Amino acid sequence: MKAVVQGSHVLMGNHACVEGALAAGCRFLGGYPIAPALEIYERFLERAKEVDATFIQMEDEISALAAVLGASWTGKKSMTVTSGPGLSLMMEHLGLGVMLETPCVIVDIQRVGPSLGMPNRPSQGDMMQARWGSHGDYEIVALSPSSAQDMFDYTIKAFNFSERYRIPVALMADEYVAHVKEEIIIPPFEKIHIEPRRYYDGPHNGYLPFKRDKNYVPRMVDIGKGYRFHVTGLTHDDRGYPIMNEECQEYNVHPLVRKIRDYADSIVEVQESNTEDAEVVIVSYGGTTRAALKAMAQARKSGMKVGSLKLVTVWPFPEKRVVELAKKVKALIVPEMNFGQVVFEVERCSHGYANVIFVPHGEKGAEHTEDLLAVITQAMQENIVRDGIIEYT
Repeated sequence: MKAVVQGSHVLMGNHACVEGALAAGCRFLGGYPIAPALEIYERFLERAKEVDATFIQMEDEISALAAVLGASWTGKKSMTVTSGPGLSLMMEHLGLGVMLETPCVIVDIQRVGPSLGMPNRPSQGDMMQARWGSHGDYEIVALSPSSAQDMFDYTIKAFNFSERYRIPVALMADEYVAHVKEEIIIPPFEKIHIEPRRYYDGPHNGYLPFKRDKNYVPRMVDIGKGYRFHVTGLTHDDRGYPIMNEECQEYNVHPLVRKIRDYADSIVEVQESNTEDAEVVIVSYGGTTRAALKAMAQARKSGMKVGSLKLVTVWPFPEKRVVELAKKVKALIVPEMNFGQVVFEVERCSHGYANVIFVPHGEKGAEHTEDLLAVITQAMQENIVRDGIIEYT
């Protein structure tokens, strides 16, 4: 089998993720096996010999992400795969990856927590951890797939973003999407956009590993190719050497934020349906999008003007589009498989223009719609402007 086998396939979401990673050029997976992500390890291991890839099982999730960072600096497009408990352990090395500006992908198949929780049940409880889990100031890109096709497509997107901005990128899936089996279409390889690694091409003695281009992104080289340089998690200069002063902190760290915030408009992606005339819009991501689209269709059949806003990128958050919609609709309904995380971002960005209604969808099943339809009906009938988030129970 080749890295990309084009055509129609019926694949589990986790298997589609592997095919997307291989299509993007990933040739290193470092991890520590954890449910509900086990099928990713198994399929990558099966495919590794066919595409000359490397799989290594580390002693824990801490060392797994460390191995991925190291592999990336040797020229391998690299990723790790985990679930909530493992993501918690990876946070220190997420911060290191941000400071070292190391391209890689972290796939998080979310499950019910806290602690060990329920490995066989879907959740969306890691969304804020993905954004704020490490300390200090930084920005991150996080994508949220809602189908097996998304698992293939968004894994490629994740690698492309990681290479373009030299950052760790999170693919925030959930157990439902990871285990759903669906038809996916794999296009011919020449039709898949693959972001190449941006390498330095000057003289060896002139290489500065953290000298930025106009987009704040430094050029890379592969360790072991004869270049002399230093990488450190400390505040550093263009050479990578530690310098402990305020000026260097500003010079070193501010671009970590700017290279994402200044280009957010080219990163943020949403998918909309029926928002042109909508009076109520369901804002969803991941597995809950399946329920949102079904509820929208059912409501439309009943004569209610309901639209859908699916968040492809959750981070950076699509705040511009949210406030635009808030100014024209009665309510924004936010179903989540948690006790409320992204709904607070929707509330922040709506600036009080529309009611924001939270629907805790976790125990209902990813495609259950009765709770959403009840909230839609309520929102369509009410014109009262309320402060804060309305929680539907």
